[in-house]
Formats: sequence, C-alpha cells, structure tokens
Amino acid sequence: MEPVTVTLITGGSTGIGAATARALLKQGHRVAVTGRDADKLAAFAASAAAGERLLTITGDTSDEHDVASAVRHVVDAWGRLDNVIANAGFSLPGNLESHAPEDMRAMVLTNVLGPALLVRETLPHLRESKGRIVIIGSVAGVRNTPGNLYSVTKWAAHALAENTRLLVGKDGVGVTVIAPGVVDTPFWDQRGGTPEAAPAMTAEHIADTIAFVVNQPAGVDINHITMRPSGQLG
Repeated sequence: MEPVTVTLITGGSTGIGAATARALLKQGHRVAVTGRDADKLAAFAASAAAGERLLTITGDTSDEHDVASAVRHVVDAWGRLDNVIANAGFSLPGNLESHAPEDMRAMVLTNVLGPALLVRETLPHLRESKGRIVIIGSVAGVRNTPGNLYSVTKWAAHALAENTRLLVGKDGVGVTVIAPGVVDTPFWDQRGGTPEAAPAMTAEHIADTIAFVVNQPAGVDINHITMRPSGQLG
C-alpha cells in the first residue's frame, strides 16, 4: 500500500492556502494548515469537512517556536512529511515612505524569515521522504515598482527558493517558487480590495498549479513558475 501523502501549508485558512488545502484533500492528501486566527482556521475546518485528514494549527510563521511546534505536530500525528507550502504573507498599502517601521518589520519577518524558518525546520523530514518545497512568490518578486517593500520581500523569497534548491537538490528534495500576478483573495483586504481595473486569477487557479508541481514524478523538479491573468501586462 502506498503511504499517504502529507502536506503542510502555512497561511492556510483563506485564499490560496485554503484553496490548495481543498485541492490536495480531494486528491487524498492529509493536510495541515497553519494560521494566526483560530476562528478563521475553525471556519475553514468546518467548511472543508475533511475529518481526521485535516489538521489546523494556530501559530505565527515568523516565530521559530511556533514553526517547530507545527512541524512536530504534523510528524507526530502522521509520521511523515512530504510537501511543504510556504504561503503565509501579506502586503501593506502605500510604499516604504509611508509604512510604519513596525509594520515594515512585521512584513519582512512574515514574508522572508517565515519561509526560511519553515525550510530550516522541515528539511530533515523532506530529505527522508524525498519531498517538495513550494514557496509562494509573486510577480512583484521579478519586477520592481516604486518604493514597494513587499516586492523586496518577494525578491528575497525567490532567492530563498533558489539557494534552497542548491542546498538540497542533491538529496532529492524538489524546490519550486510560484510567482502569481493579481489573484482575487483576502490578500487585498489591507490594500482596499482587488484593483477594479485589473484582471485577476482565482485562488483555485494557483492551487491547481501547486497541485501540478507536487504531483510531478520522482526525478522531476520544476523550479520557477510565473503566472499572470490574461491582460496583466506588468
């Protein structure tokens, strides 16, 4: 009997993370999702109705103790870890001239330190399973716009994916960065909503791409996917 595939997703209660969890649960994965808001996690768990195949774990992805605890929880519950999806992240309205320094710090810690901590904590398990790491980047991580500190954090996330690939590729661990353009998710809530004039993809579009990546056969490592809605030129 084939072992059940176990996937851990950070920032999994809404948006891309939640859509990915639903897609992988449909494929038979056991899925653990993390988030800071216990109420949102509970609401997601109720809507997913996946029973014991879904774990919800409250914690801060920029806190090393929370990250370590989440990984231990998953491995203790299911005995293995096959895929890790670093999805948690946020942006701020305005630009680096208008951001409050404490908000800048929080965004850098969540968007850059968070994925790095997740990689660090999960590598021993992923080496054992020959698993995969997916880091959610952004089109903002391949093009600059004026004063965009979020863009800076996503350039860093893309760099993390590549230097992680160089570290663990020889061990059979796959590493992918997925860089979406505009996606209609709660990500935009802090920025006044999804830009009305802009075309947008759905969270499910990104989730389908993540599923495509983690379902590649052994020996195939997709490293970078950039995807935009048709009509998004930048």
